[in-house]
Amino acid sequence: MRLRNALEIVDFVVSQAPGPVSVFVADDHGEVVAAATMDGAAPDTRLNAQRKAYTAARSDAVSTRELAQKVRDDPVERASFDTFFTFFLGGVAVFEGERRVGAVGVSGLPGEVDERLAESAIEAVGLSSR
Repeated sequence: MRLRNALEIVDFVVSQAPGPVSVFVADDHGEVVAAATMDGAAPDTRLNAQRKAYTAARSDAVSTRELAQKVRDDPVERASFDTFFTFFLGGVAVFEGERRVGAVGVSGLPGEVDERLAESAIEAVGLSSR
């Protein structure tokens, strides 16, 4: 994930969020490239956004939603994942062509809104969430 793209994603989310959120943009290893927490966002949204980005970057799913659906009926498989993974909505992988280059995690609003913000930000900077 290029720093320029990561900063643009953060700016987009902050400018478009209908309420206070935290946003984390990670590289393809799940390490944070850029992040922000809006004034008024709950403190736990920071860690939640980071975990969402990490999960979407490192798992084989394209989003935390997809991963949660994949393991929904298999508690043994769910328990075998990296302990930093999360299944809350709002983590979305970022692609350049076919290559996963990172992920975005948004936390602070209902999961569907977090996820939509992440997807919209990715598209706004000319990348793909598939």
